[in-house]
Amino acid sequence: MQEKNYTMKDAMIFSQRIAQLSKALWKAAEKDWQQWIKPFDLNINEHHILWIAYHLNGASISDVAKFGVMHVSTAFNFSKKLEERGLLSFSKKENDKRNTYIQITLEGESILLDLMEQYDPASNSVLSGTLPMRELYGKFPDMMEMMAIIRNIYGEDFMGIFERSFDSINQEFTEEEGKIAKKKSEKETEAV
Repeated sequence: MQEKNYTMKDAMIFSQRIAQLSKALWKAAEKDWQQWIKPFDLNINEHHILWIAYHLNGASISDVAKFGVMHVSTAFNFSKKLEERGLLSFSKKENDKRNTYIQITLEGESILLDLMEQYDPASNSVLSGTLPMRELYGKFPDMMEMMAIIRNIYGEDFMGIFERSFDSINQEFTEEEGKIAKKKSEKETEAV
């Protein structure tokens, strides 16, 4: 058995500090997120599911639950609502009849892209809270320690999907006139 190199008091203080800071940060992030997606008649779970469906391109409900950090029934029920709105489609795979898969529809993708275009940094309190550090250090706060904690809790698969979604934004999107826009394909560029 490995000997502890921390005191119980240190452990409890750290745990409570993380809990209270996470709650405060989540409250602000939740408010920002709700404000951003409200005009599109989406809630946070629905937006998160659309995001996951877009980036995983054919995710199982189990994958949505895992990467959306939600219960399977929550993932299924909100996905069903999105299907009723025509934003997702459900399917089964020939070689996997047990799992239900979702695919974002063109209308769902359109809403997701519109959301990205409508993002307004000025109305995001969490971003605003980081700007003094960005001014001082020339970059946004580094998330490496937070990501290491999450990696140790949820595993490499979770972090792989997390990173892949942001990598795809870097590759598939650009900024035009202060707005985020999907890059045009070569076919679309030639037609212009």
